[in-house]
Amino acid sequence: MNGLHILAEFHACQGDRRLLQDAALLAALCRRACASAGLEVVAAAFHQFPAAGATGALVLAESHLAIHTWPELGAATCDLYVCNYSQDNRAAAELAYGALCAELQPGRIVRRDVVRGSPEQDHAEPGLTISERTQ
Repeated sequence: MNGLHILAEFHACQGDRRLLQDAALLAALCRRACASAGLEVVAAAFHQFPAAGATGALVLAESHLAIHTWPELGAATCDLYVCNYSQDNRAAAELAYGALCAELQPGRIVRRDVVRGSPEQDHAEPGLTISERTQ
């Protein structure tokens, strides 16, 4: 159950606009991000909204990546969770997250990190870090 859960909002994305508009391109981006981090995709589901954005999720052997886009706002949200069952996968989570950021190129990010199941923390109040960054 130990792991890193990254919840992020990407605003003012300057990357290829089609990534926010096309479910197939978004799915390919998510698969590339996970593959580059050494994460194993075991299932995928992506949905194209008519004349709008897309939503999708990858089920990972390590947990999941979910993403939703709003092309009219130049925005996306990301939910990436990796478990540390057999090894510490925090670095892999950061690599996948970095790959998404590199392609979407958000001008502003609001990120919340939840450290799950850490024995060093009081489980009544899980670890939560909130950061905001503007490019």
